[in-house]
Amino acid sequence: MRSELGPSPLAADERRLHPLSWLFVLLAQLRQFAVPLIVLVFAGGRGDRWELYGAVGALALPLIAVAQYFSYRFRIADDELVIRSGILQRNRRHIPFRRIHNVSLHQNLLHRVFGVAEVHLESAGGVKPEAQMRVLSLADAHALEALVQSRGNQPESPTAAASEPERAALLLSLSTSELLRLGLISNRGMVVVAAGIGVLAQSGSDAFAIALKGIAQSLFGWANGQHLSWIGWALAGISLFIAFAAVLRLLSMLLAVLQFHGYTLHEQGERLSVEAGLLTRIRAHTPRHRIQAWTLRESLLQRWLHRQSLSVDSAVVQAANNQRSLRDLAPIAPPHTVTALLQRLLPAAGWPDLAWQPLHPRAWRRMLMIPIVVTVLACAALWLRFGNVALFALLALPWWWLRARRLAQFAGYALTDSVIAIRGGWPGHYWRLAEIGKLQVIGISSTPFDRRHGMATLWLDTAGANAMQPRLRIRYLPKAQARALLETLNARMQRNGIARVPPFGCPVLPDIADDGDHDPQ
Repeated sequence: MRSELGPSPLAADERRLHPLSWLFVLLAQLRQFAVPLIVLVFAGGRGDRWELYGAVGALALPLIAVAQYFSYRFRIADDELVIRSGILQRNRRHIPFRRIHNVSLHQNLLHRVFGVAEVHLESAGGVKPEAQMRVLSLADAHALEALVQSRGNQPESPTAAASEPERAALLLSLSTSELLRLGLISNRGMVVVAAGIGVLAQSGSDAFAIALKGIAQSLFGWANGQHLSWIGWALAGISLFIAFAAVLRLLSMLLAVLQFHGYTLHEQGERLSVEAGLLTRIRAHTPRHRIQAWTLRESLLQRWLHRQSLSVDSAVVQAANNQRSLRDLAPIAPPHTVTALLQRLLPAAGWPDLAWQPLHPRAWRRMLMIPIVVTVLACAALWLRFGNVALFALLALPWWWLRARRLAQFAGYALTDSVIAIRGGWPGHYWRLAEIGKLQVIGISSTPFDRRHGMATLWLDTAGANAMQPRLRIRYLPKAQARALLETLNARMQRNGIARVPPFGCPVLPDIADDGDHDPQ
């Protein structure tokens, strides 16, 4: 995808999508019905009249796709995008350019063959895109992308408007070797295998169970024929586990290359753009001021390979499996590269020279309590069933003690004039950074156990928080320190004129400040 555009081919008159738009709408509809159709063909009952009704319904999909093409129109106004759609119920939407926070272009192999692209326009607080154009010609897609970027960030002064646009600066590019490392570190292969098993299990077919049973019988039959000792059985089990893990890692490497091939991160003025993908090429943009929080991760494997990852939460609410939104700034990179990115994009954080503050001295005891209780109860239940052999479960207690001590030792927070940072995790580490001016809600909570130990938890919330990232909270703080930090953050938020609207179940900020026993979640 090229970003250098000539004059915009978009006119002020109403336009339709690309003439082949109906084909891609049809393919998207068929993809939604793919699994039910496969189950219907291979695992459905015979002579069921509902199967015939389903097949007749599938034949109506091409007519619906064509009707949607003729009913969808869009027009470019001075400061907004106007869209008319609907077959029986007509809809007219006005989308101001300033409301659009992210523009993403999606191109798979079929898109490239026909020279088209799918365009998604996303706004803050919405799970679904404000507009989904399936599909536009590549020239129209590039022109609309450039138009949204220019009109959505119009400068206030005419001098700035007359100046030449800044050139895009390349901040990061990933080689194939880095992508193989990413696949080796990640668990993408396991996610795909688990999803496949779930689909087969829900299909109602016995084919998967029969195949799994056949493989197990073959393996055990071979092992019995070899008359293995218990050492041989142990070695065979370890070898099988290693082979399975190797296959999963190879699958993860393949998926990493498919998703992030040709990955580049560019900065143009205040806008960041990411482009990646081998078979399906995706380009996403977001203004830098729309980034709400930053997450730096370093798993145990990443630490061994001297690598880290950097991702962001934007004002756009993102689904967990949404790859079209800009989320991964650096899927994998050396620590010095990640540090350089944070220093350039978030200079107010002063990374990595932060004054980290520890948790309560007895925080490790609170972290140890739940694992100890669960282990002892599980051991007691297993002892009633299996006898003294179950006591081996108590060997996990030293591990829980070590884990709690290391977690409490590493966890902490740091506060600068405009950024708050939180760190935690063990053996993998994570760091979360958020600008104070972008916090939406802050609050304090404390359980009965926290109050007994004089502790409290400080909760922070931003727009578009990602459920897949560690929560913005500081647990097991001394109660007085938590209240002082709350008052400091509250004063800086009020200085920035932020209107805090608490989420469901969270009292307004003054009530939280008066009563530290509320939980804002």
